[in-house]
Amino acid sequence: MDKNKLLGYLNIAIKAGYVIVGGENISKALQHNRKIYLVLYDDDIKKNTCKIINNLVNNNIRTLELKNLNEYIKINNCKIIALKNKNLSDIIYNIIVE
Repeated sequence: MDKNKLLGYLNIAIKAGYVIVGGENISKALQHNRKIYLVLYDDDIKKNTCKIINNLVNNNIRTLELKNLNEYIKINNCKIIALKNKNLSDIIYNIIVE
């Protein structure tokens, strides 16, 4: 995984407003039928976040674990984010899976 590339694309997504931060906000977005294409979560998640991730998997949304997620997005104590742009989601997914 190319960390610099990942940092660059995550910064683009954040600045463009394509990132939803936090489990509660992601759940609300799902309830309002907003499109979510990729969810990244930290390896150190809590029980409620696990429930949200299971719900996302049941809705056929791609999820990936990313160790130390808050280092990549520069938001303290952030454990889960969702991307709502298909192209950026595909690029970020491919960078992480490489």
